Amino acid sequence: MIRYSVQCSKGHVFDEWFDNMADYDVKSADHAIACPDCGDTHVSKALMAPSIGKSNGARELPPPACGTPSACGGCPMAGHVHG
Repeated sequence: MIRYSVQCSKGHVFDEWFDNMADYDVKSADHAIACPDCGDTHVSKALMAPSIGKSNGARELPPPACGTPSACGGCPMAGHVHG
């Protein structure tokens, strides 16, 4: 299953679930996706930001090799010298 943010021709944005990418293409071409706000069936994919989150199995990154906070702006591999 894949979720897309969809926008109708009147500007309403809503989320819809599809079996796969081809399922969206078929339903969109057949005007089988209706806006829940106005019933418009002329829809397109809306701009989406990726959902990036920490999974349950994610682990913390180790501290930088130089032992300083990563906010120092430098990287020991790039030749930055702390002073």
